[in-house]
Amino acid sequence: MPALAKSLGNRLGAFVRQITKRDGGYPCPMAAHVTAPQIRARKGGPKISMVTAYDYPSAMIADRAGIDIILVGDSVANVVHGMSTTLEVGMDEMVLHTRAVRRAEPSALLVVDMPWLSFHISPEDAVRNAGRLVREGGAEAVKLEGGIKRLPMVDAILSAEIPVMGHVGLTPQSVHEMGGFKVQGKLIDAAEEMIEDARALAVAGCFAIVIEGVPDVLGEIITKEVDVPTIGIGAGAGTDGQVLVFHDVLGLGNGHYPKFVRSYANLADGAVSALKEFISDVETGAFPAEEESYHVSDEVASELLRGRSSE
Repeated sequence: MPALAKSLGNRLGAFVRQITKRDGGYPCPMAAHVTAPQIRARKGGPKISMVTAYDYPSAMIADRAGIDIILVGDSVANVVHGMSTTLEVGMDEMVLHTRAVRRAEPSALLVVDMPWLSFHISPEDAVRNAGRLVREGGAEAVKLEGGIKRLPMVDAILSAEIPVMGHVGLTPQSVHEMGGFKVQGKLIDAAEEMIEDARALAVAGCFAIVIEGVPDVLGEIITKEVDVPTIGIGAGAGTDGQVLVFHDVLGLGNGHYPKFVRSYANLADGAVSALKEFISDVETGAFPAEEESYHVSDEVASELLRGRSSE
């Protein structure tokens, strides 16, 4: 396991280095612990790296690699639980996965998605649920999908002293309204509306904004139009940072990834090969070997075996 963890850390580190390079090629500075104000101050560079992870070992590996932000995403519904949409995961699941990531004690900022219907009913309800993610889960910030229509919820959560990350573009919780997971902002009116949404979130006090599934030119325009960092996923190279799912970066899925994903390893195939080797060793008796077994003295073994059938 130590060797595997080191390998995973190295692979994820390559992803971090890829997106934190600037003109001079220097990496982003590492802090003892990344905070929301520090991320806010990174507007314009150095580039921000964020990875979506859902459990203790993933968080340990991501943090060893030097990731700036770990997002406990509601995409845990799809990636870990095999659900078809993010709408099927609730507060209890998000708290549970957040607690698992928090136990890794990452230096990265810990941001957590607020799941569907946890911030849609009222500002009071939104604050209550955001508070659960902080108090019970250990979150240091929350992320909300949506633009201007979510401002009352954003304002209420910020008033409770909880940092908020915005999210515009392809918002997976709106999958039914959008008619599927489709690129957004391809028409002028939709693009202008998205720009206004991002502006409003920045003015409201969001410390960063995720832009997902939009044409690269729109990602670049939004980044220039707001004074807070933007973190892209399928939004081109013009944003202030990038985010990918831990499993996608390391090739731990089924091999069918969205266009915007770059896998830096193919660990799923490696894992299958390792398990096949384990099965073979079990069947042939090659595992466990002497050095992988516990022993007693010959005297104790003789006494235990005395008078017993050789079978």
